[in-house]
Amino acid sequence: MKAIIKRLWKKAAAALTACAVGLILATPAPMVSTAEAGLGEAIGVAVSVGQMAAQRNAIKKEINELENTEEGRYELFNQFKEKYGVNNDYYLNNKMDSIIANLVKGVNTIDPSVADKSYLWFINNDESINAFCTLGHVMSINTGLLTHFTNDDEIAAVIGHEMGHGQKGHAKKGIMKQVDTIIALSAGVAVAGGSALTNLAANIANMHINAHATKKDEWEADNLAFEYIKHTNYNPGACAAIQQKFIELGASKSSALESIFSPSDHPNSEARRDNYLKKLTEYSGGHVSMKNGTVSINKKYFTTVAESGSMSSMERACFVLGNLAAAYNNGHNKSDAYVSGNTIYLGAQPIMTLESGDESAQVLVERLNSIK
Repeated sequence: MKAIIKRLWKKAAAALTACAVGLILATPAPMVSTAEAGLGEAIGVAVSVGQMAAQRNAIKKEINELENTEEGRYELFNQFKEKYGVNNDYYLNNKMDSIIANLVKGVNTIDPSVADKSYLWFINNDESINAFCTLGHVMSINTGLLTHFTNDDEIAAVIGHEMGHGQKGHAKKGIMKQVDTIIALSAGVAVAGGSALTNLAANIANMHINAHATKKDEWEADNLAFEYIKHTNYNPGACAAIQQKFIELGASKSSALESIFSPSDHPNSEARRDNYLKKLTEYSGGHVSMKNGTVSINKKYFTTVAESGSMSSMERACFVLGNLAAAYNNGHNKSDAYVSGNTIYLGAQPIMTLESGDESAQVLVERLNSIK
């Protein structure tokens, strides 16, 4: 990525030099009287503004190429693969191929423009829990995300969030915002050249492509992820469930999740989970809700979900809530609840597969039929 940003800088610097030379040649000799100092300062500002405009336009052109052209997208894609390494594990790549294909279908139902620019993705070798989507719909998934989280629905929630960033062009907006900030801070000193311009180049070269989403962008990506998931066969409760998992992992200090997914200028995982829980209630038409692992239907107690070997009570309850919300949204609540094997259904919609610690199937089915 540094190589690409340096390439942006070289082209911007060429434009900047051409602009500066033209202005400098038209500038009078530097010896001026005190009365003329104000005019001299004005000339200096004019030079600075001209230089910065040329620099910005050159950088913007290059970023547009990386964002919108196949040549630029694949250049970025290949440089990321070279930088982070590629995990070619057959099982993990098949899993991600299926998840991304399913999500693209979900995205397409509300944003057909996804067909105009495919996602270029790869699994990198980083063992930390993360994923990113940058310019040109170039996306990478850390191996650590796929080894720590094995539930496809939760992985889909994370990737859906990244696709939200991709569909709305958040990386491009964020990078240009940072470029403008650096240029603004440099205005008035750029005419001096040398160290000022060198520092600006260094700042641009050190930009991290995935660190530019604002709090507003994060909320937008979260909300889009929920919409995408709703149009797939994944459990819509997975969006809340993965945030609950982040909370639990962060609280145990077993990973750097809070710094990755909830930096200080972004919404924290509790707020994001609660936003998704609210959306599930709305998706159900106001029929279902959950608090502290206790699921209610029509404001009446349904059950307190037990923890399982891999999920806490709260995380698992998010999935139960998601199934119930889908049942109400799709009209399955008009049918009776019943048990088949070890799973409770409401119409054709599975609600929960019982674990040790849950109430009995008979109790839950009878209660569900009485309050639905």
